[in-house]
Amino acid sequence: MRANNLKWIYLIVLSLIWGSSFILIKKGLVGLTPIQLGAIRVIFTGIFLLIVGFNKIKSIKSEDWKWVTLTGFLGTFFPAFLFAFAETEIDSSIASILNSLVPLNTIILGAFVFKIGSTKRQVLGVLIGLLGAILLIMNGASVNTNQNYLYVSFVIIATFMYATSVNILKRNLQEMNALTIAVGNFAVIIIPAFIILLFSDFFNLEYLSTSEVKVSLLYMVLLSLFGTAIAKVLFNKLVHVATPVFASSVTYLMPVIAVFWGVLDGESFSFIQGVASAIILLGVYLSHKRKS
Repeated sequence: MRANNLKWIYLIVLSLIWGSSFILIKKGLVGLTPIQLGAIRVIFTGIFLLIVGFNKIKSIKSEDWKWVTLTGFLGTFFPAFLFAFAETEIDSSIASILNSLVPLNTIILGAFVFKIGSTKRQVLGVLIGLLGAILLIMNGASVNTNQNYLYVSFVIIATFMYATSVNILKRNLQEMNALTIAVGNFAVIIIPAFIILLFSDFFNLEYLSTSEVKVSLLYMVLLSLFGTAIAKVLFNKLVHVATPVFASSVTYLMPVIAVFWGVLDGESFSFIQGVASAIILLGVYLSHKRKS
């Protein structure tokens, strides 16, 4: 299949998976603390990936391990905890919408740090998409006045980490197999995640026996298998066949899916949010529309 068609398939599938991840985080926080949720998410995903691709580790060159380690922490480890803390105060849909900062940060970091150029059309598309995200955020803040919007800073920090990871993948790990990168990432970060979980009081038998924890763990299995393990491999494949800006624009479509799940779970959704979602999709179109 042509790379141009393949990248759109990856983009749509990833949008569906990652757009659903935010509601799973919200459900997981019913029985788990943010620290426990972040650690368990990394551990479960690491187990899945190491079972499938442990033999891939030996193919990673010694000089590439620094980039594999860095993208593991920036692209997965720290964001797993940051989003968990953010969703203790803000809606799952708002967290996803804030993720739309990733393409803008990718362009900024790509231009000033990694020397990766972007076209004027890409910049315009990203800015339009960002405008839609801002409208969604403002409307959400006015509707949910009881939420502490200082917690959006956790998501903003995570978006800069994601953007950095995307550029590192494109610049330094372009030739490495997608599954190999994912397995290498988790081979590194699963150890600190387990240490964190040990000190989180998670292994208290009385605590583990509660129904809330059991249900939350089920959500974490779904989140880890689909939202992190499978999606991580698909995203690395997307980076290989597309530009960093195109790859990061998956965050434009995710809010649409996340808002849908949020409405089903009782979160508010207004006409303005619908208009803003359409603006986001327009931004995606303009970012990647080829000139005649």
